[in-house]
Amino acid sequence: MTQNKKLPKLALGAWAWGNDGTFGGQHTAADLRPVFDAAMQAGLNLWDTAYAYGMGASEKVLGAFLKDYPRDSVLISDKFTPQCADPNAENAVTALYETSAKMLGTDYMDFYWIHNPMDAPKWTEKLIPLAKSGKIGAIGLSNHSLAEIQEAAAILEKDGLHISAIQNHYSLLNRSSETSGILDYCKEHNITFFAYMVLEQGALSGKYDTQHPFQEGSDRAKVYNPMLPQLEKLNAALKEIAARHSVAPAQVPVAWAIAKGTLPIIGVTQVSQVEDAAKAAALTLSADEIARLEELGGQAGVNVIRYWEKEMK
Repeated sequence: MTQNKKLPKLALGAWAWGNDGTFGGQHTAADLRPVFDAAMQAGLNLWDTAYAYGMGASEKVLGAFLKDYPRDSVLISDKFTPQCADPNAENAVTALYETSAKMLGTDYMDFYWIHNPMDAPKWTEKLIPLAKSGKIGAIGLSNHSLAEIQEAAAILEKDGLHISAIQNHYSLLNRSSETSGILDYCKEHNITFFAYMVLEQGALSGKYDTQHPFQEGSDRAKVYNPMLPQLEKLNAALKEIAARHSVAPAQVPVAWAIAKGTLPIIGVTQVSQVEDAAKAAALTLSADEIARLEELGGQAGVNVIRYWEKEMK
């Protein structure tokens, strides 16, 4: 249950590859192949996906690309989503793992997560046989509160297992995993904290504002377009800091997340996004820049907690 491969500073997310309506638009394998290859060439080899992302659609595309690379050159992060559990399976965690593994063309997951805490103790216990089988490099929990993390840790400890990673929504607009003590808990227990939605699905990328809103018809347009006026000061600061460092605005929130000791997951559907991600990993912000961004993020006063998650307290 150890993770021996060196982790890059960030992971790349394949959520949008599932074409489930969250982001809008459709992404074909032909569109995404150059994205995957560019990432691998840049040394960004940690890929995050889930069966829930398009009911296997994201995994199928990623699996097709993985065939052309040695397995030990890639890190795969996949998830058991309780809402996707087969009620007729003897062990729903193992069953979904095997379904995902088949689509990805692998017999081993570097990270395997319990995607959310619905019936969490039950699924943590169901994960134990799979973890003991050696098919998982690291056990992860996603969208769990500190109390839920501690509960799972106690369950796993009885079988000599431990949590290696936590994956929660964490951004300049949602720092509840920090204020609730989860980040400190992870540091104290040598747990890697994966930060998802660091760019708030593009709202903090510098691409969208009141004059250039998200295209209607997607879930993110419905959520973020109404709050774009409140984000103007923060987005202006992101652009100003980016210009000072001669980088793109989207690189700044990612560099902030890395500076906070987290491993951000960046969704990529274009080669330019991979290039931004690679540059962000090399960007260092000053203490004053970090403090200013956090102040403006708090002043925005927006609620970006989504329907599948909760504010961490």
